[in-house]
Amino acid sequence: MQKIGVIGGGTMGAGIAEVCAKSGSDVVVIEVKQEFADAARARIEKSLGRAVSKNKLSQEDADAALGRLRVSLDYADLADRDLVIEAAPENEQLKRDIFARLDEAVGENTILATNTSSIPIIKVATATKRPERVVGVHFFNPVPVMPLVEIISTLVTDPQVADAVAGYVKDTLGKNPVRAGDRSGFIVNALLIPYLCQAIRMYDSGYASAEDIDTAMKGGCGYPMGPLTLIDTIGLDITLAAAESLYAEFAEPHFAPPALLRRMVDAGHLGKKSGRGFYTYS
Repeated sequence: MQKIGVIGGGTMGAGIAEVCAKSGSDVVVIEVKQEFADAARARIEKSLGRAVSKNKLSQEDADAALGRLRVSLDYADLADRDLVIEAAPENEQLKRDIFARLDEAVGENTILATNTSSIPIIKVATATKRPERVVGVHFFNPVPVMPLVEIISTLVTDPQVADAVAGYVKDTLGKNPVRAGDRSGFIVNALLIPYLCQAIRMYDSGYASAEDIDTAMKGGCGYPMGPLTLIDTIGLDITLAAAESLYAEFAEPHFAPPALLRRMVDAGHLGKKSGRGFYTYS
């Protein structure tokens, strides 16, 4: 498995493409507009440059990784890929549309993977004629740094497909794969999202300030980041989408998105990426 495709060159897609290229894989990133393609390559170049400046990567290795990576607007460039990882925004219909298009563009032996953080994989897999060759591959942000990858099999995923992807993640990318069943949220978000939502409810009630909630969870539980700072880092819109997916799946109250979270997203207060969330960023 050496020829990799990545759909989307945003934060997650660029990170996935970078780690694959650094690990020796030939990588094609697909974007929808030339300006997005240019931004994706610049994002990867900047990340590699940062690694070089911190002596975590040699300039020679960074140049070699860039040489193994290209960005395209044409799905036809994915025809020879062994594995294609979709990293589009967290929208079920958008992902289904992408997978239907991939189904026509890639070879019959290509494995298709989605990097969704909360959408059940089977909902994406059924947009193809090869649901047995579709698997979830959930990386964590920032991809070059975070070692964990969730591998999710559906009820119809071929076990050999899941094994092949887990092997690539572990042996080629050097990351730590964990296996999960196909339920919304998988392992990490099924446990994390209720905690984050409860922190929002506590803040909204006036019970404690954002600063004190975050300080308490760092000092009392040893977490490296408080829950409200973490939400700002993830993005309030991403947190909301995950909570909505979990609530739709299980209909349990602790998964329900808090009203304040919805209103903040409506107002465009998305966290660090918009400059304002539970905190203000310059």
